[in-house]
Amino acid sequence: MKVFADKLEDALAKKLPPVVIVAGEEPLQHMEACDAVRRAARQGGVEEREVLHVEANFAWGRLTEAAASLSLFATRRLIEVRLGSSKPGQEGGKALREYAETLQSGEDILLLSTGKLDYREQKSAWFKALDKVGLFVPVWPVDASRLGYWLRDRAGRHGLTLDLDAARLLGERTEGNLLAADQELQKLALMLPAGARVGPSEVAGGVEDSARYDVFTLMDACLKGERVRVSRIMAGLRGEGVEAPIVLWALARELRILLSLHQHLDQGQSLEHACKAQKPPIFEKRRPAYQQAIARLPLKRLHKLLLFAQRLDLAIKGGSSVPLWDGLHDLALTLAGGRGLLAELPSSYRIG
Repeated sequence: MKVFADKLEDALAKKLPPVVIVAGEEPLQHMEACDAVRRAARQGGVEEREVLHVEANFAWGRLTEAAASLSLFATRRLIEVRLGSSKPGQEGGKALREYAETLQSGEDILLLSTGKLDYREQKSAWFKALDKVGLFVPVWPVDASRLGYWLRDRAGRHGLTLDLDAARLLGERTEGNLLAADQELQKLALMLPAGARVGPSEVAGGVEDSARYDVFTLMDACLKGERVRVSRIMAGLRGEGVEAPIVLWALARELRILLSLHQHLDQGQSLEHACKAQKPPIFEKRRPAYQQAIARLPLKRLHKLLLFAQRLDLAIKGGSSVPLWDGLHDLALTLAGGRGLLAELPSSYRIG
């Protein structure tokens, strides 16, 4: 059964399940979800813990042995299997499936800690077997549109009252890095009296810019037409040393998806059908962003953007004089519905 991280403690308080899968790549929420399972296990009388780190050539028989062996000190144990970014593979999938199928009431608790599980893995036999008897906790990064509200609520844990404007400013400075955001709140709590109200001036004066971005964050901002955020993310990616070909690959990929969606829609198909026809399919949660982009960008405009992307590819290979990072910014900003940096340069540089 799926339970989101903010509802996990309530679910654990009702019943301690025999299996919990915590999956995702957002460090703070992932860590806190695992901590909540450990805490609930201790409160439920589970005193012993065994940790299995899955690395190259890991022997999955160790899980079977751990499940079969009797504890010397306690009747129940918490068995942690830490997959990280690894995949269980055929051997691991079989071991996990067999573990779920041989579970008995009152026995050990399995905490499976892993990176993001895509839709294919969630359809695998091992995942279905574990999910059937336990909880699945997907850990997602907090969406930029919700980040300010999340930080405002989070500040209450540290005895602070955070104004929404201050929360939004803190979100801009720590986007994609919730660990840093929480550390900044802890720092503010140490500097200010208990229960203090924090405004934008306190955040501006005491919080460093520690935002972390990736190309997927950039694509989300482009599709939603968030032009100011697009510029901020582009500057962040460049400053962090992200390679230009990676940024171009992501932008060109989204352009091709939008072109494909346009073609399906022009054939009279519904947006839902067009999204399902993509490989991989576009999940329902992301469809409104694509719908916004399609409404904003006609087919002719998308073709021009794709041609400009090809010129940027030539620039990467040394075959074009287009300023590379300015061009990438121009492409991203135009995709978001804005006016790029190259607009004032000679027409040979422009998107058109």
